[in-house]
Amino acid sequence: MSRLDSFIRRLTAQKRLLEDVAGRIPGIDGCVLEVGLGNGRTYDHLREILPEREIFVFDRDLSCHPSCMPDGEHMILGEIRDTLAYCGPRVKTQAALIHADIGSGDPTTDLATSSWLSPLVDARAAPGGYVLSGLPLDLPSFEAFPMPEGIRPGRYNLYRKPL
Repeated sequence: MSRLDSFIRRLTAQKRLLEDVAGRIPGIDGCVLEVGLGNGRTYDHLREILPEREIFVFDRDLSCHPSCMPDGEHMILGEIRDTLAYCGPRVKTQAALIHADIGSGDPTTDLATSSWLSPLVDARAAPGGYVLSGLPLDLPSFEAFPMPEGIRPGRYNLYRKPL
């Protein structure tokens, strides 16, 4: 498979899963956390499909399209490992949805990222909240969901925190 085909499949899976989870969270209190802004496409889509939710975005630097820039109150800059750990005074609520797409493609780096990201996601997710991640996470108390038809297992990972 070409890299273009792989990229298209990844974005298609991401869009389908975000829209699926958006339909699951209406009864769950909390904000949305976008872990990794990148160029801002996913953040922009989250704003469109969850207009009533407050969305906080975490990244170490800004490289997004200007139209996809969160306002200063909702953009949290710095090393995600640190800012996600200590964001409580600013974010104030747990998250109904956490979307984390910060994989590097390097297995060693991704394993290290998953090891520090997992407990932070666990702490920030609301009871009943969902986590959608490009990396597999170690969330033993969460329910892991299989991918819907047409999305290759391992492409994305979907979890729900118990109530």
